[in-house]
Amino acid sequence: MTVAATDSARSPHRPNANRIHGRGDAVLAQIGNTPLLSLDSLVGDFLGVELLGKAEWHNPGGSVKDRAAANIVREASRCGLLGPGKILLDSTSGNTGIAYAMLGAALGFRVTLCVPENVSPERKKILQAYGANIIFTDPAEGSDGAIKIARELVAGDPDLYFYANQYSNDANWRAHYETTANEIWLQTQGRITHFVSMMGTTGTFVGATRRLKELNPAIQCISLQPNSAFHGIEGAKHLPSAIVPAIYDPLLADENIEISTEEAHAMARRLAREQGLLVGVSAAAAVVGSLQVAARIKHNQRATIVTILCDSGEKYLSERFWQQE
Repeated sequence: MTVAATDSARSPHRPNANRIHGRGDAVLAQIGNTPLLSLDSLVGDFLGVELLGKAEWHNPGGSVKDRAAANIVREASRCGLLGPGKILLDSTSGNTGIAYAMLGAALGFRVTLCVPENVSPERKKILQAYGANIIFTDPAEGSDGAIKIARELVAGDPDLYFYANQYSNDANWRAHYETTANEIWLQTQGRITHFVSMMGTTGTFVGATRRLKELNPAIQCISLQPNSAFHGIEGAKHLPSAIVPAIYDPLLADENIEISTEEAHAMARRLAREQGLLVGVSAAAAVVGSLQVAARIKHNQRATIVTILCDSGEKYLSERFWQQE
């Protein structure tokens, strides 16, 4: 592993580190209540089907992960786990790390992140801009390799770190239980019939599904994941070949659909060029899955499909697939 930034724990310029106070309230207040965008032009051939996407890049950190990160930080602060002198430590493929780094800068605590070295250059630069300490891990091992390094660090110095452990932290899925699902329900006025979501930590799918099923048990909740262990959908997990997050509940999904990297890339290009919508690869994959669901709905049966557009495409502009036809 390689360290790409000086640990801010040694910085003399942050005397108030770990003193969580009101200066971050403005950032926290901006998280959530993201717009629900109509994607109906994509389902024009399916009469009675409505397709909506939750535009999570409207969160201040630019992704759906702001929700989980903020709830993890709130709970850790409330329980005294992120007190003076503690460094928040976690593994991340980028977006949760960006959220942690943003919150650390706003709230005054230090952040160390274990990140696969092959994440997009844009994500690396954003993390560095927020002042996070970044430990790059073996790209061949993906997010699992980052998890292993984070575990080694906290085992070596447990008093130094608060290990946020987003894959096992119930505050992750509870963020979506308490906010994302309720927002969707209100924004659709209870019309939602299908919820479709990519899985990485699985927190978004698990939390939103649990709440939506309480609101209406008839809602069909469909989970999506890459179709291969070796894929290019950043932030997503191929669960059969990965360390399965402790927060994941395999009994929740009414169906699981596998999406190829090529399908996701093609959809990202299509959304940009035909819809004027620049989304990230996992968001594009979510649209691919949603269209597969839409295609199976019976003729003239009314349906409202809602999916999560995790982030915008701005963090992926260095990827070569944008230039393909």
